[in-house]
Amino acid sequence: MTDASPSAPPGRLDRALDWIERTGNRLPEPFILFAWLTLVVAVLSSAMAAFGVTVTIPGEAESTPVRGAFTGAGLEFFFTGLAENFIGFPPLRTVVTIMLAVGLAERTGMLAALIRLAFSRAPRWLLPYALGFIGVSGSVMADSAFIIIPPLAAIVFRAAGRHPVAGLIGGFAAAGAGYSTSLLVTSLDALFAGITNSVAATLPMAATTVTPISNYFFNIASAIVLSLLAGVIIDRVVEPGLVRSQFPDTEVDADDGKAATGPARQEQGTDPMAEPVSATVTPAERRGLRAAGITLLLLTVAVLVLVLVPGSPLRNDTGGYLPESPLLDSVVTLVFLAFFVPALAYGIGAGSIRRGADVPMLMGRALKDLSGFIVLAFILGQFIALFAWTNIGAWLAVSGAQLLEAIGLTGYPAILGFVVLASLLNLFIVSGSSLWTLMASVFVPLFLLLGYEPGFVQGAFRVGDAATQVMTPLNPYMIVLLTFVRRYQPSAGLGTVIAKMVPFVVPFWLAWVAILTVFYAFDIPLGPGVDVRVGP
Repeated sequence: MTDASPSAPPGRLDRALDWIERTGNRLPEPFILFAWLTLVVAVLSSAMAAFGVTVTIPGEAESTPVRGAFTGAGLEFFFTGLAENFIGFPPLRTVVTIMLAVGLAERTGMLAALIRLAFSRAPRWLLPYALGFIGVSGSVMADSAFIIIPPLAAIVFRAAGRHPVAGLIGGFAAAGAGYSTSLLVTSLDALFAGITNSVAATLPMAATTVTPISNYFFNIASAIVLSLLAGVIIDRVVEPGLVRSQFPDTEVDADDGKAATGPARQEQGTDPMAEPVSATVTPAERRGLRAAGITLLLLTVAVLVLVLVPGSPLRNDTGGYLPESPLLDSVVTLVFLAFFVPALAYGIGAGSIRRGADVPMLMGRALKDLSGFIVLAFILGQFIALFAWTNIGAWLAVSGAQLLEAIGLTGYPAILGFVVLASLLNLFIVSGSSLWTLMASVFVPLFLLLGYEPGFVQGAFRVGDAATQVMTPLNPYMIVLLTFVRRYQPSAGLGTVIAKMVPFVVPFWLAWVAILTVFYAFDIPLGPGVDVRVGP
């Protein structure tokens, strides 16, 4: 499978990762784990509310109390919001919607054919680095990257004779640990800029207005370095480790544990993904790919016309697209159409869709694979909603800021302390916009008073916001990754995926801090017109 020898003796890293995996797998099943965590938050918040704990967020006139779950208001929140917390859970909407289209593209055979055509002559050694680049830049698809890139990477690696789980792990890690950066301007840039400006505007001090391109130079440097680093880790650490541990490289049937190849997975109708991946593209597949390509081109033209026409409903009130617009809120829809429409054309052209009933049947198989995640989304939604409602997240952020002030950190050590705090809080609040909203309200004014541009502080936050989110069980997309990994090893637990993420976290964090340090030390603008410090 790879150049690494399975009989090679395990090194210290392997032993350390094995310990992390064993320890992590002692955690309860995710549903039980989050049920316990929800109970802990409920008890803790009730105790803090009983003692009258409050948090004062800079810029707000009144303090915000920590609300208790076991109070009248808390019980009302639980009883009236149970269904809404589940159905309104953002990853559930994103995952289910996109997987309907991606599942159709997979089950018709379009993805496998496209990847075989594109990578059949690509050198094997290049794949980890290409995956690193695609993953790190994947935030252009927002949260969709977490459910699109890993399974596609697994197919690519399998087709090239490499370990498919290395593609799964590497794709998720690169997309998650490098989530805040990209070579392209993304909706996240616009979202962060809007939050930063709204906070900076509360102070009378003059500061450069933050725009979606204010961190662009910093993002370019970060994306290039982290892409290369991700490729090295996938190629030299993750994949050899999988081979040494003899981690399964063949999908198994979740119902009976048998290898998911050949007729064992055949159901009524056609499932091209049930067959082993071949490097050969058949004439029927080529017809399907031509039909898909033409359809995608027509779809792209139609969307561009809709977006660019004067008075487009996808523009904002000022006729533009930034910082907010219906277009930026349409990422899930655009991704859905980009997969669904070409997949439909491919299936008809290649013959894998012969009747209308085949379409919902193939889409239904994708949701069958997600049934475990949908069940888990119920308790995940309750936990995250309760965590936000109790205001414990706000209390954690403000308390951390006060700790930095109390120990007297100033200058660049204060910036590093801020990055460390963001990394730690990111273990509990994995939503970048939520965490930046809380931290910006505290730290943008604090560092502006110390002479740092809000755009620089925002760039520093991006470092801490990404790397650690791929190793916390509170990241709901970890459950999606676990669902994919269990296709190969049904006994895998959270500890399995956490252990596989650890080799990415520390190198990514250190490399990103080093890039930030270079920008700081040489006073390099982070983007057009955005310096490190305020003033000349």
